[in-house]
Amino acid sequence: MPSMPTSSPIPTSSPPSEDEGEPRLRDLGHREYGLVWEAMRAFTAERTAETPDELWLVEHPPVFTQGRNGRPEHLLNITGIPVVETDRGGQVTYHGPGQVVAYPLLDLRRRGWGVRHYVAALEQAVIDLLADYGLAGVRKEGAPGVYLDRPGLPKIAAIGLRVRGGCTYHGVSLNLTNDLEPFTMINPCGYAGMAVTRIGDHVPGLDAEAAKRAFTSALLHQFRPSQESVHGR
Repeated sequence: MPSMPTSSPIPTSSPPSEDEGEPRLRDLGHREYGLVWEAMRAFTAERTAETPDELWLVEHPPVFTQGRNGRPEHLLNITGIPVVETDRGGQVTYHGPGQVVAYPLLDLRRRGWGVRHYVAALEQAVIDLLADYGLAGVRKEGAPGVYLDRPGLPKIAAIGLRVRGGCTYHGVSLNLTNDLEPFTMINPCGYAGMAVTRIGDHVPGLDAEAAKRAFTSALLHQFRPSQESVHGR
């Protein structure tokens, strides 16, 4: 297995699943964005055709991340929160406590998946989770992510990816109970005035840890080779 940077110890992954091809799971807890980004890049650079896929779950301290296509005019009124220029696609977004971020480290070639299929699988995992809470998640043409089927289509999950040599890193962030105020300091994902929401606003007394576990299960379901990812459960 590829090594991890010694400056940022990453917990050992879960044992291999009985379902061959299901990613190994690492729950990183609360970690600085830059350290996890460094570890993802190292894992991807060092992996081989035999390296098992992994799924990393993490919460980050408050941080804005600016994608490769990011434009400075989408940073409106940044106060007290760092901005990190990163190598994923897309524009600017926010990460913070109460938001779960999933980083699937997958070999798309081995799975026979294209990028569109992969994005659809990430979106479907969020849509399935929302359905478990009685919420309707929808896609938006030309704007990857998941939106709540409510007036204004507020965004509830953002997707930003990098594919190198057919292998993925970065991933999807899902708003559970996180502070939404920082999203007012930016044009989220490059869209002025985009409304943003979180599951906790629509599910009173949301158990964030239970929601995180359910989201993990929904993602793993999509990544099982035996499943037809984009068609739900």
